[in-house]
Order: sequence, then C-alpha cells, then structure tokens
Amino acid sequence: MSAPVPRIPVPHTASAPYTVRGMNVTDHRFTVPLDHAAPDGESITVFAREYSDAALPAARVRELPWLLYLQGGPGGKGSRLLQFGGWTKAASKHFRILMLDQRGTGLSTPADRQTLALRGDSAAQADYLTHFRADSIVADAELIRRALGSGPWTTYGQSYGGFCTLTYLSYAPEGLRGSLITGGLAPLTGPADRVYEATFGRVAARNAEYFARYPEDRDIVTRIARHLDSVPEYLPSGERLSVRRFQMAGSYLGGNTRVDGLHYFLQEAFVPTPDGDRLSDTFLETTHGLVSRASNPLYALMHESIYGQGEATNWAAWRVLQSHPEFEPAAAEPLFTGEMVYPWYFDEDPALVPLKETAELLAKKTDWGPLYDTARLARNTVPVAAAVYTDDIYVDRDLSLETAAAVKGLQVWESGDFHHDGIADDGEAIFNRLLGMVRGGDA
Repeated sequence: MSAPVPRIPVPHTASAPYTVRGMNVTDHRFTVPLDHAAPDGESITVFAREYSDAALPAARVRELPWLLYLQGGPGGKGSRLLQFGGWTKAASKHFRILMLDQRGTGLSTPADRQTLALRGDSAAQADYLTHFRADSIVADAELIRRALGSGPWTTYGQSYGGFCTLTYLSYAPEGLRGSLITGGLAPLTGPADRVYEATFGRVAARNAEYFARYPEDRDIVTRIARHLDSVPEYLPSGERLSVRRFQMAGSYLGGNTRVDGLHYFLQEAFVPTPDGDRLSDTFLETTHGLVSRASNPLYALMHESIYGQGEATNWAAWRVLQSHPEFEPAAAEPLFTGEMVYPWYFDEDPALVPLKETAELLAKKTDWGPLYDTARLARNTVPVAAAVYTDDIYVDRDLSLETAAAVKGLQVWESGDFHHDGIADDGEAIFNRLLGMVRGGDA
C-alpha cells in the first residue's frame, strides 16, 4: 500500500494579495515532509498560487470552494496566469483556483542537475527522487488543503494530473468533493510496455494524417534527417543536433492547432549560405526549445516511473521502439516521435547528461510501490468526469476506457474533436461540460 497521508499541521506562509488583470493573486508556500512516511525527517517547500476573480467582493471570494489544478507532466509546474481565459475563466465563476507547483518544479524546492548534485552520488539522487511520484504529490495536496482550511475540494487534472487524480481517489478520497480529468486516465495495472505498444501506433497514425495534410513536408522532413546525418548542425546550447532529437518535434502532433505550427516550423528549416544550404538559426532556436529538458528535467527522469508498480520499467519505450522501424532515424522516411523518453536523452541533452546514472538507477528500480488501489477505485463514491480523446497520441483511448470502467461512478465524455491539449483549444467548453457532469453527482 502507499504511505498513509499524514495529518500533521504544516508551516504555511502567504504573500499579501495582489491584482493582475482582473485577478486577485496570492502566493502560498508550504513546508512538507520529503518522505510522508517519515514526517519528522527532512522537509521541502511546495509552492502554490491562488487566483480569484477581482470583481467579486472579498467576502464572496472567501465563501467560494477551492479548485486544485493538477498540471500535466511529470515535472510540469502550475500555469502562470496573466489573465483569466479558457477553462480558468469558466472556473473562476465557481471556485478559488489553486495552481500547484508539484514538488521539484517551479518555485517549489527544485530538483534538477544543479540541486540534485547536492544530494550526493547517483544512488542518493535516485533515492531522493523516489519521493517525487503521484503518491507524494497527493500527500502534499492533502496537507495543503488542511492548511488552507478547506473541506473536501474539487480537483482538475490534465494529462499526468489525471494520473495523480486516480492516486488521490485511491488513497485520500475523503479530501475530494469531485474530480475533473482531461486526457489523463492512466492504466491501473500492467507493465509500461503496453502503454507504448498502444501509443506508438497512434503516433504513426498521426504522422500519416499530418503528411496527408501537408504532403510537401514529407520530403522536407526526410531532407532534414539526411542533412543531419552528414552535416554538423549545432543547437544554441552548443551540442550537435541528431536526427533522433529532431524527431522530438513530433510534440506538435499532440495538439489541434499546434499541428499546423509544425508546418510553419518546417518551412523555415533551410537557408542558403556560401557553404550550401544549412539549417537556419530560427529553426535551430525553435528546435532547442522543443527538445531541451533544462526547464523540466523531472519529465525525463520520472516519466516512465509513473507506470512503475512492483517492477522495473527498464526503458520501456526504447524497447518497444525496436519493433517499430518506421521511427528509426535511418528509416527511408523517418517519422516524428511522441512523448516517449529514451536513454540517449541523457547523452545528448546537456541538462540531463549529469543525471545519466541516476536515470539508469530509476529505470532499473524494481520495488516501486503501488500508485492505485484498484479495490478502492472499484467502490469509489467521489463524482468523477473524464474527457477521453479518441485520437490522443499520449494517453491511449482504449487504455483510458479500460480504466474508466474500473472506477465506480466515473463518467466518460469521449470526443474525436480534440487532441491531448484540448483545453488549450476550447478549455471553457470542456471544463463546463465536465463540471456539469460532476455536479450531477453533487460536486
């Protein structure tokens, strides 16, 4: 079983409220145990930012229930709002919104190549990072909820935030009034391999869809790949760009409107020079922003651990890739890859190179604890509504529906109109629909 959620009071500081474009904003910092099973041991700081509608009277704001937003990731910090819009505009009518910087991210105690070096050797770093999965994030959230004086609250989990929600429902459902999930129903059992066996097929299909939409880009992508084979091109951070790293630009394929951004990106690939055509500075700068994990190293370090339960993940995506030669850099017409993480990331990304041995230890770890209590989920009483996107290349539709069927009372809205980042396209409508479904269950 997962470590029990402690009920100790936690130190909490809050900034004076300030106003940003119609939003009241308050910054919160909470001191929580690194290891929730050892509450008297080492502590870390978790940061969260509160947003409410500045047009509402202060007394009314204090009466509003809390909505905790669980960000995608792993390794993603809470959204930095500059004004309400999309789903936050809809949510602000009903809630005080709390954006959580999950432990290790944003303004919470950081975990990156610089700070992890302070922990000691790779084994010490890996041991430290075992406390950065969904079970610890949920335990943090429960301490934060009590520190804020909130009763059971509503959560909204996007992508990995949905995975965290399932952990919340498993181990601390008493803290939940209702939960909304978008593109985030994790498989509850089974090895990580089955995730990638499903998603590689969906990524291949999305490639086919993209190249049918922009057929001229098929030749451009192949030309870039063959150019990188023979001509050294360097990213702004100094390292040589490889074909397999260029293929990571497939992150564009996970969105509705972002997919067209891939076309514009490729159009700017080459410029003429005295030495022949070379990749443009614009293209290389944009590529660097797509492939660098400097701002979220936990994504690479912890990515496969989110599927680890009782066995090693052992670079599952890399192993499954071997049966999909169409994704190989040397393929005649190489495809873009999706969100998968491979061991070579830690050879090519300067932000990850110092963490290579740590990543290897995490990949080989066999004693990951359970992230979900399937028996408890089968008798769940918390109202839950989830958007499942039919063609999602990151969180497979069939595996999502399998999970939905295993959680009592979970209502599914399946849509073929959106991809993984649907809330970036029509977040207000998606949020309102899910909230209406949950409120039918008294959220």
